[in-house]
Amino acid sequence: MPNCWLLKTEPGAYSFQRLVKDKRTVWDGIKNNLALKNLSRVRKGDRFLIYHTGGEKVAVGVARALGDAYPDPKKKDPKLLVVDIEPVKFLSRAVSLAEMKGNSRLGKFDLFRLPRLSVVPVSEGQWNIITRMAGQ
Repeated sequence: MPNCWLLKTEPGAYSFQRLVKDKRTVWDGIKNNLALKNLSRVRKGDRFLIYHTGGEKVAVGVARALGDAYPDPKKKDPKLLVVDIEPVKFLSRAVSLAEMKGNSRLGKFDLFRLPRLSVVPVSEGQWNIITRMAGQ
């Protein structure tokens, strides 16, 4: 069973709409040690909830890892990782941070505990709750 993750992005910098248009991208720019540790566990086929930060604060789409995370070829530091991803689909309805926080079954979600983390693990149960909230 593939792992599930939440990837945060500032939509003005790179939106899910742009990922859909581009058809694939190298997800890079992650510098936080815990986020990099999470990214190091990404494997081909893993699923991502794409979450727009900033003024939006909503989960908007689903993407998939095209391969395992690997060292960023543009950087000299092998600890700085990237992953190739492709879009799968828009969520039927965006799910806001406020809605997620309002669902008691998501109480231990790392998105709430570690709000600045850009790569957050999502349990299968959390994934199912959020995608149901989105009308999937």
